[in-house]
Amino acid sequence: MKNKHMILGVGLGNNFGNHPATWRMPHVDPGSYTNIDVTVEQARTAERGGLQFVFVADRLFMFGDLATSPPLMNIDPIITLSALAQATERIGLIGTASTSFTEPYLLARQLKALDVISHGRAGWNAVPSYEPDAFANFGEVLPPRENKYERLHEVMQVVHALWGSWGYEAGQPDQAGMFADPSYIRPVNLQGRHVGARGPLPVPPSEQGQPVIIMPASSGYGLQAAGMYANVVIGMSFNIEESRAQRHTVRQAAAQAGRDPEEIKFIAFAGFTIGDTESQALNARRALDDRIDIRGPLSRLSAYLGLQQELTLPDEPLTTAQLASVRAHPQDDRSARAVELAKAGWSPRDILAHAVFDPIPSVVGTAEQAADHLQEWFEAEAADGFMITFDDFHTGIADFVNRVVPVLRERGLFHDGYEGKTLRDHLGLPPQYGLDPRIATGSTGANR
Repeated sequence: MKNKHMILGVGLGNNFGNHPATWRMPHVDPGSYTNIDVTVEQARTAERGGLQFVFVADRLFMFGDLATSPPLMNIDPIITLSALAQATERIGLIGTASTSFTEPYLLARQLKALDVISHGRAGWNAVPSYEPDAFANFGEVLPPRENKYERLHEVMQVVHALWGSWGYEAGQPDQAGMFADPSYIRPVNLQGRHVGARGPLPVPPSEQGQPVIIMPASSGYGLQAAGMYANVVIGMSFNIEESRAQRHTVRQAAAQAGRDPEEIKFIAFAGFTIGDTESQALNARRALDDRIDIRGPLSRLSAYLGLQQELTLPDEPLTTAQLASVRAHPQDDRSARAVELAKAGWSPRDILAHAVFDPIPSVVGTAEQAADHLQEWFEAEAADGFMITFDDFHTGIADFVNRVVPVLRERGLFHDGYEGKTLRDHLGLPPQYGLDPRIATGSTGANR
């Protein structure tokens, strides 16, 4: 791995956190969901720690059980990031926008406008939607997977072409001459089976030229698309071996598309609850778990332990008979972790507090334990960086910045401060403006 320092970004969401009970905590304003000032404070805290970006995911339908918890997603990524662009100075701003519904001209204009007003700090998490509920909100039905990616290819090519349609050669406004040289601001005239645009786009280049492209790790059509277009790929693996293999596969896909694999950064997820001691961190997690109905998680834990009976004593370690019966699922790291904790004498409630059901690798412990996790993955070349998430955004981001970042810096794993001003600078990415001439679009692309 050529990178000396890891990349760190924080995944934001509904202003509360990833745990469904965070909104019930005494220190939390239950109305925070729509409070942009709360989001601003979270982003500024991440920026104070030198994190390279904040990331806002999205779902285009109601996601979550409102009777027990707030919606999981932000109210609107692009509008939120536009507000953050004015409230921050250096941190990158990455937002999700689906290629399945919005026309490429509008996507290109909104995202490049965000890039311009943030002075080159914008990134686009480009994904096709896959949920029937999302398509229903646009009066459509879920199409075949190949059709979604056919449209994605067309959208990506039209958007990139539109981004490059206002050429650098158009120059800067000259009060004694032209505002811009129109001979370098040209239509793109692209039309595919699904989308098209004439152009040009009325937005000049930003300080980084155009937004950074982020895509999720996938297979098949998704892997091909990431290899062609992505500057950053976000994976979701539970162990180092899986993540290293996924990173290698993504780099191979980039090479097959005619690109240098070093130009693509692979980011892994990691979740943290930080305390002065491991016991303190576990108590913080238990305080959240105490505010939800634990019967469902206990039933799930029983299955993860391979037990046939329910766990009826959540605060007592498993009995000798139960321990003799536990069996880890051979292909599930979370099941193996649950069995390990049970055999170490932890109670069911304590096992849950260790975040065994989190959908990503999570550490509930000290700053040093958090840094150990990141260092192990980074030095094993399992990731170029990490998307950090927290149970509680109100406390978790500051805990990470105040406690974990200094440890990483002491170990020489994280930069001491921003050296550049743009998101491309922060991520160590090469310049790009418009369509990448190395990409052979074949039959998946839009035509002039």
